[in-house]
Amino acid sequence: MRVVIARYPFDLDKSEVETKMKGVRPEDVTGACVVIGRRLYPVKQVGEVITRQDRRDFSAGEVTRALTRLGFTCHATPPVAASEDPSPAPTPPLWTGA
Repeated sequence: MRVVIARYPFDLDKSEVETKMKGVRPEDVTGACVVIGRRLYPVKQVGEVITRQDRRDFSAGEVTRALTRLGFTCHATPPVAASEDPSPAPTPPLWTGA
C-alpha cells in the first residue's frame, strides 16, 4: 500500500513493517505508540526505521495515519495496564471503636 510520510511516498505492507521492526528494541513510550507483534513502540521510532529518515522530518500523526492504514493498532498515549491503574484503591471506613 502506498503511504506518504514527510512528503515522500512509500510502498509498504504490514508484513514488511513487522519484518523491519523484528529485533528492534522498543524505546520508552511517552506519547503516540503502535502495537507491532506483542510490543509497544513509539510511532516516531517506527517511522525512523521504516523510512530511514530523521525523526525531525515527519510528525507522529503522519506515521500514525500510515500505520493505521496498514492495519496496526495505534494509541495517542500508552494504554494503561491493569496493574498500573492510576485510580486509587478504595479506602476502608474509619474504625470508630465502641
